[in-house]
Amino acid sequence: MLILGFQKTTLLDYPGKLASIVFTGGCNLFCPYCQNSELAFNFDPDKTAPVSEDEVLEHLKKRRGMIEGLVITGGEPTLQKDLPSFIRKVRSLGLLIKLDTNGTNPSLLKELLDEGLLDYVAMDIKQSIEKYPAACGLPAGGNTDALLNRVKEAINILLSCGIDYEFRTTVVRELFEKEDLPKLASMIKGAKSYYLQGFQNSPGVPEDCAFSAPSPEEMAEYEKIMKTLLPGTYVALRGI
Repeated sequence: MLILGFQKTTLLDYPGKLASIVFTGGCNLFCPYCQNSELAFNFDPDKTAPVSEDEVLEHLKKRRGMIEGLVITGGEPTLQKDLPSFIRKVRSLGLLIKLDTNGTNPSLLKELLDEGLLDYVAMDIKQSIEKYPAACGLPAGGNTDALLNRVKEAINILLSCGIDYEFRTTVVRELFEKEDLPKLASMIKGAKSYYLQGFQNSPGVPEDCAFSAPSPEEMAEYEKIMKTLLPGTYVALRGI
């Protein structure tokens, strides 16, 4: 599995758990505000050396009893063909697994859930259906309809999966407005947890990014509106 980053401890990325994080390389979306673009689609092998599975597993073995879980994020982890086998190795250590995904590979998501390999899933909802292509950096039309159908399928899988999950949206001022909120709520109707995360122009964002963050007042307004539509809505205060 292509692992391009390994954070040994975090209290922020797995709710209520002390965890480690692996960052996989590659993504099938090109979100222009991506905070991990150097892992997702701007990978420079001269700057980022892959981390071996053995290194990760050895650390987890040593910290067994302290580390409670592993967060697998990216990039898009479900692009990794050996993701299931890697998770099995981690599960054999008695650790919980949280998967971060963009929801474009529902068949693998279902496979992992059916095998009982996941304990928590966080899925990005990029925007309302009509704005998805722009939010993902993809041209309208073409294969976009097929991608959106896969996203919808993944949403439905999570809504009935029986494990802990959350949906989340990165709010970019230039790509977001109040009128989007009812459309987003209808996409994930019945969801128990939904996080609005304000965009941050961090070092991992593409250099040519021309987007900006919403103000705290705007985020509070969005949260208030969304709570009337989806009570389990929150502004994210942790790193997601």
